[in-house]
Amino acid sequence: MSIIRLRDCPAVPWKNGMGRTRELAVHPAGAGMEDFAWRVSVAEVDSAAPFSSFDGVDRYIALLQGAGFTMTLDDGRSHALDTPFAPFAFPGEAKVTIALNGGPTRDFNLMLRRAKARGELVTWEDPGRQVVDDAVVLIYCARGHVDTADGRMQPGDAWLPAGSTGRVTLDAETLALVARVQLLGN
Repeated sequence: MSIIRLRDCPAVPWKNGMGRTRELAVHPAGAGMEDFAWRVSVAEVDSAAPFSSFDGVDRYIALLQGAGFTMTLDDGRSHALDTPFAPFAFPGEAKVTIALNGGPTRDFNLMLRRAKARGELVTWEDPGRQVVDDAVVLIYCARGHVDTADGRMQPGDAWLPAGSTGRVTLDAETLALVARVQLLGN
């Protein structure tokens, strides 16, 4: 079965040890922090700890729960991650500090190693059938319910289409975060 329940994914320390994350999927299977092509996780942010650095990695982040935080990147840019489910892209090697807007937050993360993959994080919120093409590697049910070939997803569930194309169905008031990835030939 390729539905992953967030509650079944153990919380592990961030690469820098200053937060916690739950890995939903990694490619290739079993890859570590230094050799993944792509990785999807849900992080718990409960302090103003800096983000871990990932050289050569493009990162996408979207707020799932909480009031969010303001990210300050070492190039002087800042970004208020306070709109739920709105993806923000930034380079993994950037030094990023944060200031919480309130209490703890939970966010969704897609990481792509530049030498191995290209991709994007998109949102689906139109009810009804959605086309799953071969670029979709993971669908995360952020709100509502999603029906897949492997069963019904609840909030916090992820589905790995595993190369199958076809359709999924989103109920009314559903929002899904979709990781789209193209592996590069090496």
